[in-house]
Amino acid sequence: MLPRLFSFKGGVKPQTHKTPSVQEPIGLAPLPARLYVPLHQSIGGVPNPRVEVGERVLKGQVIGGADGWLSAAAHASTSGTVIAIEDHLAAHPSGLPTLTVVIEADGSDEWIARTAVDHRSLPPERVREMLRDAGVVGLGGAVFPSHAKLAAAAGVPVEELVINGAECEPYMSCDDVLMRERSDEIVRGIAIFRDLLGARRVLIGIEDNKPAAVAAMQAAVQAQGEDYQVVAVPTRYPAGGAKQLIRVLTGKEVPASKRSTELGVQCFNVGTVYCAYRALAFGEPVISRIVTLTGNLERPRNWEVRLGTPLHELLALGKPKDDTDRYLMGGPMMGFALPGLDAPVVKATNCVIAASPAMFPPSPPEMPCIRCGACAEACPHELQPFELYWFARARNFGKTQEYHIFDCIECGCCSYVCPSHIPLVQYFRFAKSEIWSREREKKAAEAAKARFELRNAREEREQAEKAARLAKAAAARAAEKKSRPSAAEPATVEAVVAAALPALAADCVDAALLTPPAKSADQPSSAQPALDAEAVKKATIVAAMERARSQRAAAPPRNTEQLSPEQKRQLAAVDARRAALQAEEVAPVAASGASGETAKSGEQQGTAE
Repeated sequence: MLPRLFSFKGGVKPQTHKTPSVQEPIGLAPLPARLYVPLHQSIGGVPNPRVEVGERVLKGQVIGGADGWLSAAAHASTSGTVIAIEDHLAAHPSGLPTLTVVIEADGSDEWIARTAVDHRSLPPERVREMLRDAGVVGLGGAVFPSHAKLAAAAGVPVEELVINGAECEPYMSCDDVLMRERSDEIVRGIAIFRDLLGARRVLIGIEDNKPAAVAAMQAAVQAQGEDYQVVAVPTRYPAGGAKQLIRVLTGKEVPASKRSTELGVQCFNVGTVYCAYRALAFGEPVISRIVTLTGNLERPRNWEVRLGTPLHELLALGKPKDDTDRYLMGGPMMGFALPGLDAPVVKATNCVIAASPAMFPPSPPEMPCIRCGACAEACPHELQPFELYWFARARNFGKTQEYHIFDCIECGCCSYVCPSHIPLVQYFRFAKSEIWSREREKKAAEAAKARFELRNAREEREQAEKAARLAKAAAARAAEKKSRPSAAEPATVEAVVAAALPALAADCVDAALLTPPAKSADQPSSAQPALDAEAVKKATIVAAMERARSQRAAAPPRNTEQLSPEQKRQLAAVDARRAALQAEEVAPVAASGASGETAKSGEQQGTAE
């Protein structure tokens, strides 16, 4: 019994233009002489290079290891030699280069050793790791790492697993032909995801404009005895959006800023489950994908193309017509103009359209917004695109976030119905990029501030530790000094004086003045250093005077032979006066020394008595 179908808000019904590219089966694109494999082909971290220039690689060998949880590995699409690891033009709206491994094919197309596994014999964590290492991502266009999406549902009860085969974008037919020709492998891949999630019910949604794909999937499900439900949903753009398809098949409305996992639903693209099956059952990583070549071509067709194939070599298979003036990657609703044909095929390359002025006439000049509300009626997420337009144009990015700009899936419905021909999606993409850029700058500034504060804290800590060490050393010295006996310091002074006495006694008239007195037991120890220092000072003065006298006496006699008697008499008088003065200078010092001795002697006698 088929489930009841629901409808979603908004949406449009553009011409599909799918028929020309499904007239032939999937073709195998020839191997190019050189492959340009970007390391970053999914949402999340950039894989780390695992090869070096000059190294020979094999088909399926890891050339970029997954960087963190939200990342997926990159692999060599054929065997050959790595001739460069450099920035190269990427198939991206920005036109910016990305780090790319350039491989010169050797023609042997030699595989690495491959191992097939049964996912039912392994724990779910190990299966998710294998999907990450195989580079399995969402091939519907979002290129979100599948292992991360599965891990987000770990421990959460999942009621429904929705398989997205709607492929609502005009001109695109890669999923259609994949379901027609490889439905058995898709159904086996669905079993892997069902077992990992523990889903109770599996719903396969395909737009009703693909009857051949619906029939092929129903036949494969029956042949394998599965209870999956293949449901043809009404053709209405963007029914292929995850939230829209979940709404149509289950009736569950995924709120803004919420994930479908919180409602017990997970959604995966048919190409994703197909690659997951090939990765586990055959050990084949994601090194190729189905690409729709269509538009202004002589030979529209779907091709299985090696990742890294230059787009100009792929387009040569479709034979673009002479009036082709540009190329689009993706569809006309959500795609973008390619910055150059040297860009390679990547995991997100689901469709390449050759455009001509007749097929895609230039847009009329942009006119002022008349606030008609047509964009709001067409928006499948019930946003207010005209309000977002005004805020984005005024660079009021805070207001755009208040009006939920990040709930916009950039489906292009608003631009499609705008009577003023305003490229609304371009304004929204601009606003998002500016917000992301400012967030990156803010995070960088916060990181710089954190590093600065950590540096200051480290320096303050080092200074505090140094001060603590100095204080500890000072305290240790003070404690050591305090622990010494109180008599140690006077004894040291007395030792100095005693050591100096022999030399001083030789030059002094009265050595008794220089003999240090015996210290009384009751004499305060604090007074002794001052007395001894005074005695040393006086003894030093006496010794200096005696040395001067000795030097004068030892000096050679003056020449007085030529002097007159009167001059000799005056000179003798001068010498007599000098001698008298010197005697007067010595007498007070000797007297003070003698009186000091007498006083000390009296004190000692009094103490003894």
